[in-house]
Order: sequence, then C-alpha cells, then structure tokens
Amino acid sequence: AMALSGVRVLELAGLAPAPLCGMILADFGAQVVRVDRTPSSAINDDPQGRGKRSLALNLKRPPGAAALKRLCCAADVLIEPFRHGVMEKLGLGPEVLLQENPRLIYARLTGFGQTGKYAKCAGHDINYLALSGVLSKMGRKDENPYAPLNLLADFAGGGVMCALGIVTALYERTKSGKGQIIDASMVEGVAYLSSFLWKSQNMGFWSRPRGENVLDGGAPYYEIYKTSDGKFMAVGAIEPQFYEKLLQGLGLDPDKLPSQLSYSDWPKMKKKFASVFAQKTQAEWCKIFDGTDACVTPVLSLDDAPSHQHNKERSSFIKNDEEEISPRPAPLLSRTPAVPSLQRNPLIGEHTEEILQEYGFTKEEIAKLYSDKVIEPNKLKANL
Repeated sequence: AMALSGVRVLELAGLAPAPLCGMILADFGAQVVRVDRTPSSAINDDPQGRGKRSLALNLKRPPGAAALKRLCCAADVLIEPFRHGVMEKLGLGPEVLLQENPRLIYARLTGFGQTGKYAKCAGHDINYLALSGVLSKMGRKDENPYAPLNLLADFAGGGVMCALGIVTALYERTKSGKGQIIDASMVEGVAYLSSFLWKSQNMGFWSRPRGENVLDGGAPYYEIYKTSDGKFMAVGAIEPQFYEKLLQGLGLDPDKLPSQLSYSDWPKMKKKFASVFAQKTQAEWCKIFDGTDACVTPVLSLDDAPSHQHNKERSSFIKNDEEEISPRPAPLLSRTPAVPSLQRNPLIGEHTEEILQEYGFTKEEIAKLYSDKVIEPNKLKANL
C-alpha cells in the first residue's frame, strides 16, 4: 500500500496549481476524482491528470451542487481552486460542507488567499511572485526583474504547499478526528519558500544590488556558460575547495588570477571563464568535470535529461502507456513509495457513473441527474 492509500480526494477542476496538488496526492496513493465542468465536450487541457478519474458535473444547477455536497460527505479532502466567494454562491462553502462532514479537509488554493485587499482579484504566477517580494531579487544586473517561468508561485508556492497542508491536516485528523479549512495563498506560499532570503538579509548574501551577488548571477563561479557547440554548462563552485577544482578543470593558474571574492574583478573573470568554456563542447567539458567536486554540470534539455546516466541509474523519469515521459514522483519513500499510474490522463466525464455509484448514488438517482442535465451521457466512444 502507498502512503495515502484509502484517502478520498475531490479536486475541482482548475488551472495548473490545483491539478499538481491533486496529482501529488494521487501519485502517493490517494483516490483522486477530478470534478470537471459540463459540457463534457470541453477541451481537456489538464496535463497533470495522472492517476485521477473524471466526473463531470454542472454545479450551476442546484441538483449538481447537491450532488457535490453529497460526494463531500464521503470524501476526506476537497481541493477548491476558485476565486474568493465562488463556492459560497453555490452553497458549497466550507461552513456548509464541514457541517455535513466534520472530518473533511477543505483546501482552498488561490493566488491571494481568502482575505485581504486582493482576495477577489484575478492574477497569475508573475503577480503572486511580485507581491511576495521574491520577484525583486530575480534578474540580471541593469535589467528588469525576471520571472522564471511559472514554477515558483503557481507550482511550488501553490500546488506543493497546498499538498503539504493537506497531508499535515490529514495527520492532525488522526488525533482530533476533525477536518479543517486550508487557506493556501500562492503569495504566502512562495514567500515562505523564500524564507532563506528573508533570514539571510544581514549575512552579506544580498548586500550588493540585484545581479551582483553570489547567487543571482554576479559571481563568475555561480554562472551558466556557453560551450563551443551552442550548449551550456552550469557552474556552482562557491566553496574555496570547489573553486580550486573549477580552476583546475579550466586549466587556469590560481596564482595568476584575482582572489575568488574580489567583487571588482568578477565581470572580468566572467569574461575569462566564458572564453575558456567556449573552446570545448559540452560533452568534452563533461569528461573533464564528471566525478569531480568542481560543481560543474551540463545544462540538459527536457529531451536529454531522461537519458543522462545519473538520471537513468535512479529511474528519475517514467514513461506512460502513450510513450509520454515525465518526472517520477519525489521524494522516494523506502517502505511505501509512490507508484504513479502509467495510464493516459482521464477524459472529461469519463468515469462519471462509476464514481457516483462508488459514492452511493443509485441507478435511479443517476438517471435523475441525467434528466436534470447535471451530468451528460458518456460519448467517449464516438470521440475516439
């Protein structure tokens, strides 16, 4: 059995962070049902549906909202990704659902949280990252701050932090027998992730302007360099003993170079290192640095990462039955590891009747939901 086996999760379909949260729980054994909207002919744009099943409900119709309320009575977790007030308008707010099922973990995953000036405002990763203070630290010298894809606020501060909150609440429930409401704000999630930034303010890590510090692109020994074949090497030789190995691999004499911590010489040293790295291919540099403590590694593409020897030896990537490659769930648990599904992602509404029956709906009740246009006939065969 996996760590979360037996945990029933309802994930209301939403954008990227909530699907990641649901996928994490599914990977570690939870029974995750994605509650999609009708009509079920809508495009399924959730690439994070691994291990889930899909039930399509029209929540705007009272019988649809009533059906979800009944599902929540038999669920352990509800993941809700809507803006503040949406669920309350449907009569499905946490006060209502927790009264029906006091053991329910009601996880509300939003950008700005359930309270505050921006609680009802729209936003995206870049906005949450900006409001957290983290974005101000990202970017090159003399350039605008730069948002690194939408990984930090959406997925790390949102999906992962929400999953952590859910697992924590589930553990607490083993002692109290009670559920609770999780207010997962992506602004606060990514701010919490950046605790090191806040707590190291007086340690000298960030004393220079953005782009001129050790970890933000200022240092020549913590940088990315282009190789002769147009690829890149990542250098992170911060400690003196690692820096020594870096210089050794580059064929540079430390006695003829400025001190590692001579800030005024960093721009010149970056140009020096860049000129050296440009003389060999990525593969040639890998032969020089692999197995050393120089902290130099190849910058791998998504196509190349799964086939790298280290990742292959750890089986770090998996392939589903449609030959799609994705990262294996992390971290590894020794006794109850995650066993991710290798089946394709669910189609919208694919398991509607099956799930309703599992949650106690009779055939007559399901027929009534069809007549009330709360659910739709499964047309998958015609679509395939």
